[in-house]
Amino acid sequence: MRESRPGGRRRSLRRGVAVAFPALALTIAGLAAAPTAGAQPAAAPAPHTTRTAQNAKALTDPERQAFRPTGKAGQQVPTTRLCATAAPGHASCFAQRRSDIRQQLASALAAAAPSGLSPANLHSAYNLPTTGGSGLTVAVVDALNDPNAESDLGTYRSQFGLSACTKANGCFKQVGQTGSTTSLPKNDSGWAGEEALDIDMVSAVCPNCNIVLVEANSATDTDLGTAENEAVALGAKVVSNSWGGSEDSSQTSEDTQYFKHPGVAITVSSGDEDYGAEYPATSQYVTAVGGTALTAAANSRGWSESVWKTSSSEGTGSGCSAYDPKPSWQTDTGCSKRMEADVSAVADPATGVAVYDTYGGSGWAVYGGTSASAPIVAGVYALAGAPGSGDYPAKYAYQHTGNLYDVTSGNNGSCSPSYFCTAGTGYDGPTGWGTPNGTAAFTAGTSTGNSVTVTNPGSQNTTTGSQVSLQIHATDSAGAALTYSASGLPTGLSVNSSSGLITGTASTAGTYQVTVTATDTTGASGSTSFTWTVGSGGGGGCSSAQLLANPGFESGDTGWSASSGVITTDSGEAAHGGSYKAWLDGYGSSHTDSVSQSVTVPAGCKASLTFYLHIDTAERGSTAYDKLTVTAGSTTLATYSNANAATGYSQKSFDLSAYAGQTVTLKFNGAEDSSLQTSFVVDDTAVTTS
Repeated sequence: MRESRPGGRRRSLRRGVAVAFPALALTIAGLAAAPTAGAQPAAAPAPHTTRTAQNAKALTDPERQAFRPTGKAGQQVPTTRLCATAAPGHASCFAQRRSDIRQQLASALAAAAPSGLSPANLHSAYNLPTTGGSGLTVAVVDALNDPNAESDLGTYRSQFGLSACTKANGCFKQVGQTGSTTSLPKNDSGWAGEEALDIDMVSAVCPNCNIVLVEANSATDTDLGTAENEAVALGAKVVSNSWGGSEDSSQTSEDTQYFKHPGVAITVSSGDEDYGAEYPATSQYVTAVGGTALTAAANSRGWSESVWKTSSSEGTGSGCSAYDPKPSWQTDTGCSKRMEADVSAVADPATGVAVYDTYGGSGWAVYGGTSASAPIVAGVYALAGAPGSGDYPAKYAYQHTGNLYDVTSGNNGSCSPSYFCTAGTGYDGPTGWGTPNGTAAFTAGTSTGNSVTVTNPGSQNTTTGSQVSLQIHATDSAGAALTYSASGLPTGLSVNSSSGLITGTASTAGTYQVTVTATDTTGASGSTSFTWTVGSGGGGGCSSAQLLANPGFESGDTGWSASSGVITTDSGEAAHGGSYKAWLDGYGSSHTDSVSQSVTVPAGCKASLTFYLHIDTAERGSTAYDKLTVTAGSTTLATYSNANAATGYSQKSFDLSAYAGQTVTLKFNGAEDSSLQTSFVVDDTAVTTS
């Protein structure tokens, strides 16, 4: 029987650092173990490129994208509120932990996935990019201390395949309200659960971001406000706050003291007690974040959302402030002062998120409350990039309302006018303008802030009379729909405006300079240019040429469509020539990678595909567990596996003459099973004609 063990030993070179966790000597009876504090072992800093590639792979891994529902929208589920109701002048945290789902320590969970929404689920639901946030700091402001914050964060990120985020590698910092890393507040099991939820959600949405946890000495408005200012002083461009309390007239002065930080996106939970305004969500300088129930759905998005409401006393907060002035960018007419909320995200504990907490909690659990939605939106702000230096970023959503998922069903109470507490088309109190649909609604300026990238297909060659089929690939930073246009195409060819597929029959010989442009629904556009040579057909001759763009990968992804991080200079595997190569798989877990390019073989030509292949594996024996398939269109040219592993590169060659006069997609597809890594490394490819 084949040994099954966690893999990724070889690939850890590519991933930068291996996450290690302290052994837990625990009695698992009933899985109720006493919490233990433990420091995350020191780890060498991971380069941003390695960290970004690892996180992108984790967020697109099919296994991690699996949705494990824990309830239905609005379902009454038993929860524990981690903080008591706040007294005047104090704030309460809004975290809620499910008590009907058994908590499990990482050591007891083994290979199973924890219950609750995963990072990959959140990225799917909110159409978020798998890259972004590198170099940005997100601060989480809470009260009192969680002694296990760093080690619990390490367990969370490791479970979902995210890169390590520790003090040692500069990703994580934990300080008191005056910035001290050694003089922290007293430990508190309730607020510790809040802190675990907050930093896990920031990690889930923006795994490339740095995190600073700023802990106030107490839950008084003054101490939390002092911590807020310290977070900004430490360089955070995004600050998340999952706490609040009832309004009073003195808080307008606190706005100026603690929340007036232009150039910083400050998110605040709208509260968990149904309809009724709360502070500091009603501050004119912050983004008030409401809560939704998020469930999988058979629609084009794959998800649906409604207002979170569990009962007459539990659900997302909203309302018209009694004291705080209305900011200029807020235009609803029923409330003359500040209206809460601006945007929203998942908060319903019945459709809650996975969190790991061992101080006050007993490991993996499902959490909810608007304590989840505020750090989720904070992470989206970070993915969108640093705010404008003089901006109050709460206004961004109002400038990009078309780039949010409009939540149109549900309510959080009874009210007049109805939009204060009832969802509808456009703006409403419980969900604001809606939930994230990419990052465009969280960017500066009156333009969309979107960016469109069009992949260069490389130089094209064809002959007159040949049928052409060339797919142009493009991506939008916010996931918006794209339309395509082209100029300079050879006579007889055209581009499909919806799909970007260029088709037709080239009729006139010549050299054409082609530019293809992709434009999204907000007006953002990108373009790429390349040469298309059309030779005279029927002459019976064929000039020698190499047809692939960027055949040795030395220009990165140019010309190729590849899984994130596949085309790399990572030193864990050597290139055959130059610095770059295509490194597929090597994770020691269920995983797929691919790299492909379309090429047009001129009519009347003989053509061959060559490439150099190196296979490195931790598997043993001759059974094929991990495979690399090489295809030309729908035809399989060859299949290699771990059983073909050998030292160094060997050159492979295949005849493509059957594709003369056609455009064919050449693809390398690697598939790795659940244990023991195999790395397939491809370099110095070529398609040559004769």
